[in-house]
Amino acid sequence: MEDVAIVGAGPTGLWLAAELRLGGASVTVLEVRHERDPNSKALTIHPRTVEIFDCRGVVEPFLAEALRIPNGHFGGLPDRMDFSVLDTPYPFTLALLQARTEELLEARAEALGATIRRGVEVVGLTTAGVELADGSVVAARYVVGCDGVRSTVRAAAGIDFPGTDATTWGWLGDVVLDAPPQRGFANIAGADGGLMIVPLPGGIHRLVGGDPGTDRPEWAGDLTFDELRATVRRIAGTDFGMRDPVWLSRFGNATRQAASYHQGNVLLAGDAAHMHFPTGGVGMNVGIQDAHNLGWKLAAVVAGRASEALLDTYHEERHPVGADLLEHTRAQTALITAYSPEGQALRAVLSGLIATAPDLSRELAERLSGLSVTYATGKRVPNLKLPDGSTLFERLRTGEHVKTEAGLVRPDGHLA
Repeated sequence: MEDVAIVGAGPTGLWLAAELRLGGASVTVLEVRHERDPNSKALTIHPRTVEIFDCRGVVEPFLAEALRIPNGHFGGLPDRMDFSVLDTPYPFTLALLQARTEELLEARAEALGATIRRGVEVVGLTTAGVELADGSVVAARYVVGCDGVRSTVRAAAGIDFPGTDATTWGWLGDVVLDAPPQRGFANIAGADGGLMIVPLPGGIHRLVGGDPGTDRPEWAGDLTFDELRATVRRIAGTDFGMRDPVWLSRFGNATRQAASYHQGNVLLAGDAAHMHFPTGGVGMNVGIQDAHNLGWKLAAVVAGRASEALLDTYHEERHPVGADLLEHTRAQTALITAYSPEGQALRAVLSGLIATAPDLSRELAERLSGLSVTYATGKRVPNLKLPDGSTLFERLRTGEHVKTEAGLVRPDGHLA
């Protein structure tokens, strides 16, 4: 019997597997896909997640391969938030395809001894663990659902997922641009819609946006290349010479959160616990941070170093973070879809405030980046210089508590 069975080998499940193994727990990750999805929904790695990778000594490949972006946006507003003012060694976001992020995280989990099984479909829960489609059972003391917004684990556990259905739809296309924006990036918004363009590795650009025609509750069908090109031309006045689409997709603003992240021997993390419009690129980051909070706690419980009560703090600490995520993404969705003259005026006013009010800009940047998260026990601790000449992030690489002048720091980098 495994200590923990994780359902879902996305970034959240893989980071959780690594954290559990660091704490000494035995782990099997079960993934229904035979191969990793080459289409990368997530692209952005925020500063707090970069810090987390540093705290475990795995940050260098991310820094070496990813594109560094020194600012962020709120609701697609043209005046971007300056990340250089943030109290972190990593005052930028990293742009890296999710597929590559998963490769790096999977290598970390496997190096620590996690078992990853692909092509395995979980269909339910049993008293002994999880039931597979072939009728077999993977025995485990605990099961963690990291299996996305349509989580089988969440449904089988009977955990409610209240929220709201989609009322508007965004779209994205990963394409080749023969005439890209001069600086590679673009942020265009107006009454005809909004469009952001981001360069990706391999000569590809991601075009993501929305327009008034997508404000409807029903699914509009699969996005076609001709539709994407026509929409981009209407918004930007050009299609930037787009060709050779790699991936086309739609996504809605359905917003939901699990009523509980912990029920009996079942826990939820990442998209299984919260779904939202993907503005700001925060979803994957919050999922990895869920796993970072849960991993050391669950490992301590299965090893007998802590009581079951420690798992209750996972819901107590991370559920409010998820609620804040939903509030922020709803607010940003309202700005992104503000196509009316009144909406455009609101965007202009808020954009001006971000540009001229440093405190507002910094507060939004801290919340977006994940650096402002504070639990009842304490806030995140920055990368302190320790008396022996090492830094806090270096000392946290063992996954153990660290004594500092600021107080006892937990394995997840927050004050105990």
